[in-house]
Amino acid sequence: MTQPIALILASASQRRQQFLRDLGLPFTIHVADIDETPLPQEDPAAMTQRLAEAKARTVADRLAPLPADALIIASDTTVALGAEIYGKPADAADAVRMLRDLRNRDHVVISAVSVLRLSDRRLATRVNVTTVTMRAYTDAEIDAYVASGDPLDKAGAYGIQSPGFAPASALDGCYASVMGLPLGDLCELLVGFGVQPRQDVATVCLQHNPFTCCAAEKMHLAHIQF
Repeated sequence: MTQPIALILASASQRRQQFLRDLGLPFTIHVADIDETPLPQEDPAAMTQRLAEAKARTVADRLAPLPADALIIASDTTVALGAEIYGKPADAADAVRMLRDLRNRDHVVISAVSVLRLSDRRLATRVNVTTVTMRAYTDAEIDAYVASGDPLDKAGAYGIQSPGFAPASALDGCYASVMGLPLGDLCELLVGFGVQPRQDVATVCLQHNPFTCCAAEKMHLAHIQF
């Protein structure tokens, strides 16, 4: 009898863990815990891919004795306004600064997802770039949102899915990617390694995204007007 391929998620993100559960994929968690400092003048997309792949390789190095057919899933998400990278805010004041910078402007959210097979160290990565248009929220709304604590552990200091703050007015790309994991890209990577998710991507996406799922689109890009 063929044993199922073991899946290892290199992330402590509750959202990414929930996505895998929703897809019907059993997995274990081994957090990579790497240095995520950008390199001097590093391009945001290049940095995001580098970090996702570094997380996968770091966990692989630690878990080499595991079954050879195990797959490691790693991901990284970056918010960028032009060439400036917006990571997780250092504190409340930094969160306020980021939200003011992003207000009423377009920025990109870049999510890279990597899958690495232990047996031969084969590594495959997809990078999803989504444009997010922020609405003209007020300073009072920023203060209330920051006081809630929600933005303090999020790149760019916001959650696209926050119902109370609802920061975005439009999105061109992948809603799930902005949440931290491009589901269509992940599932295509897994199929390439012989793993078929038990649940349909669009069905899972629409549990979190009440608008439009991009999974059916060739480039995994959809337009959403909030």
